[in-house]
Amino acid sequence: MTAHSLNLTTLVLFSLVAMATIATPGPTVLLALSNGARLGVRRALPGMLGAVASDCVLVGSVAVGLGALLAASEFWFSVVKWVGVAYLAWLGLRMLRSGGIDLAVEAGDPQASPRKVFMKSFLVAVTNPKGYLFCSALLPQFIDSAAPQALQYLALGTVFCALDFAIMFGYAAIGARAVSLLRRRALLWMDRTCGAILLALAGSLALYRRSGS
Repeated sequence: MTAHSLNLTTLVLFSLVAMATIATPGPTVLLALSNGARLGVRRALPGMLGAVASDCVLVGSVAVGLGALLAASEFWFSVVKWVGVAYLAWLGLRMLRSGGIDLAVEAGDPQASPRKVFMKSFLVAVTNPKGYLFCSALLPQFIDSAAPQALQYLALGTVFCALDFAIMFGYAAIGARAVSLLRRRALLWMDRTCGAILLALAGSLALYRRSGS
């Protein structure tokens, strides 16, 4: 490594690990898929930006030591975990109750405003304590402790955010394409499927325990 930044090999290795992690279906991926189906790719963009904003929080928390604090504190871990459980369960139930509303109607729905779409994706990611634990375990492995760390975290965070945006964009495009082919029925079953998976993820998070706890 150079004195101030990560070398290319380290960035490529980190990119491969991050890409595999981000692409694995999870709450933010499901929201990108659903947003793409309901709103189209363009109107789903705020949700992608919400996911990127949450990435900044996660990487920043590791850089300043908050990720380690969350990993060490049972109380704060539990607070973040149960907020995340409640929010995922709420979103899942809303999707299960969806009637597969037409795209034209959904696009004018106040719940589909750019701010709402942004906040949904942001809150889903930022209230998941597993994200903090994961970043706290992963990022330091690619940091040269003998060199200034701020620029290294900035480089890793930039790569992580870029990959996350690209992958969310891909899932939104898949959702939009599915609806263009299957129409209203696709919305109904996509919402119900995503809602059921979000509820399952909420249950999984509720049962999640840190190593050694």
